[in-house]
Amino acid sequence: MLIPLLAALHVATVVLWIGGVGFVTVIIFPLIARMTNSFEAVMLFQGVEHRFARHAKIYVALTGITGFLLLYFTRLWYLMFTWKGLGITLMFIAWLFYLLVLIFEKRIFKKLFSSPEKFDQKKVFAILGIFHWVVLGISMLAVFVGVWWAHAG
Repeated sequence: MLIPLLAALHVATVVLWIGGVGFVTVIIFPLIARMTNSFEAVMLFQGVEHRFARHAKIYVALTGITGFLLLYFTRLWYLMFTWKGLGITLMFIAWLFYLLVLIFEKRIFKKLFSSPEKFDQKKVFAILGIFHWVVLGISMLAVFVGVWWAHAG
């Protein structure tokens, strides 16, 4: 009974987390790209990103905890970093990447927005947009391979 409960919680937090990344990537960045007022664009981005970051930290923590518990209770640790465990490995790598981004997020944004006089809105948001598309692609690959792996059995 515990494993299905952990799996359901794991999937629910992944849906919220990756869904949020998808929303920011597919909706917010194109909206920002069309804005002509730099100040408004930055304020919108910071408002959305700041609010989502708090949620993302919770989702990433819950995803990590439930993922590690699932590995522990199913005793599938031995599959990590093997071809047979590709799904688990990709999910772990995507999770670890997000964890590192969240840990260093303040430093990253401080660097990007540190010089208002040199701020090039189009360039910064283009870089962030590309970064988000790459991250979303990696996330969707991890989800796809993870689900496929879990059911290909």
